[in-house]
Amino acid sequence: MKKRLGLLLCTLTMSLLLVAQAHITIDNPATWTGEALRPYIGQTVIFDIPMIVCGNANGNYTVSPWRKFQPESHGFIGTADYNATVRVNNNCMFTLTGVSGYHRCGEKIIGLKVKVNSTNSLAMNGGSWSGNTRAELENKDLRKMVGIEDSCENCLLVCGFNLENYYMTWGSMGADSYSEHQAQRAKISKALKKINADIFGLVELQQGDEAIAEIVSDLNKNLPGRNYKYFHDATAGTFQKVDFVYDANKVEPWGPPYQDKTEVQNRHKMVGFRELATGEQFIYSINHFKAMNSGDEYRRVNEAIAIIKQYNDYKTLREKDILYMGDLNCYAFTSPIKQFTDRGFIDLHRAFHADSSYSYMFNGLASYIDHAICNETMYRQVTGMAGYHINSDEDDRYNYEKSSDQTMFRCSDHDPVLVGLKLDSTLVYDPSPSINSVDIIEGGTHTLTLRNAFVETSPSYYAIYTIRGDLLEKQLITSSFQEVQLPQSAGMYIFYIYFEGKVYQRKFIVP
Repeated sequence: MKKRLGLLLCTLTMSLLLVAQAHITIDNPATWTGEALRPYIGQTVIFDIPMIVCGNANGNYTVSPWRKFQPESHGFIGTADYNATVRVNNNCMFTLTGVSGYHRCGEKIIGLKVKVNSTNSLAMNGGSWSGNTRAELENKDLRKMVGIEDSCENCLLVCGFNLENYYMTWGSMGADSYSEHQAQRAKISKALKKINADIFGLVELQQGDEAIAEIVSDLNKNLPGRNYKYFHDATAGTFQKVDFVYDANKVEPWGPPYQDKTEVQNRHKMVGFRELATGEQFIYSINHFKAMNSGDEYRRVNEAIAIIKQYNDYKTLREKDILYMGDLNCYAFTSPIKQFTDRGFIDLHRAFHADSSYSYMFNGLASYIDHAICNETMYRQVTGMAGYHINSDEDDRYNYEKSSDQTMFRCSDHDPVLVGLKLDSTLVYDPSPSINSVDIIEGGTHTLTLRNAFVETSPSYYAIYTIRGDLLEKQLITSSFQEVQLPQSAGMYIFYIYFEGKVYQRKFIVP
């Protein structure tokens, strides 16, 4: 009897352990919700797909099967893309307690083992961390990240960067004291040294020369061989401005920056640069639109219209290729950006990264308000574009005001945005049948045909990702009309073609 009772207790214990170690399978993250965890409350489960850190403010972690994005980064209000993003954002977000150490947003937890406290609260018991770490970012080759290969001697790296109130006077905005400013200066200097751009467009600088002169002095000291210069600005005071820093060993300006004063002063500057080695030219426009306050979108629309007119006036002088960058304080699918796209300008975030691009975080939602936009002829000369995520994914507690952290991380609340250029005015823009002359033809619910993406002289390939960034398939393109099968599972997918140094992307929804 005792032996039989012991076996029964052992069997019950093993059964409980098996229940406690249930694996949670998520076939379609776009439709899965936390309600699926209700039967497991009080038990321990293991997730079969990685969970992604979406929030880390003040050491309080939230995770989800996918990264959360501002809906207006994916579609105009009321559209299917907008509504789908709202629905996905609302489906599940979990607070995660018991996290050891510091982790950035965007890090993945592989094999996350948790105790389920509720349908939106988990306690971590195990799992391994992967990706988007500080160490990875510190070791990243930024020129290669935007498609500039080592063999490209005459390629340019251009950076647009909001420095979050780099002021030399204390108390109103930015640093509150000299010592705080020195901490801010050290973090910014390390970031700019790592970026090592040929041209910087900087946002939220104090007016006058003092702030930008300090930045340029640090750059030239930290990067021997560079010869950075700036444009002298007679305007003094505490109000913000935008401005340029350029390596005079690489490029020269045609003249002083050309300003537009619509809505705000000193925040729309445009200048032509000539590459010394090749004589090639382009126009660079750096901007800071009105802050994202209620009722101010019409003012940002006015700013967009004004700097497009500014370009139309300026280009008649000598140059048509233009690159707009800066903090435009609006999401991708809003009226100010529509002013550009309706006129044929290209949003480089979407051209190179579809729905996965971001430069800023607000309330756990990623988005980009730091833009890179160019005209069609300039696009042919862009090797790549990327946000360098040293700030948006960081806990704000690591900024210069709140911590003794001396790294470049969280030197601002915005990520620097990088664009690679290989200037060649002989390239002809051909808008048909599509960007890069590549077509993706839908043949059925799950079938696509790739057209014009095969060349014998250089390899090209396609890749299919889930909306959360997981790679499903990557294959060489071996024929001029290549048939490809989309995944069978319902959901949203991003399809990339890598062809002749460019990236073509398209989003597909499988019903």
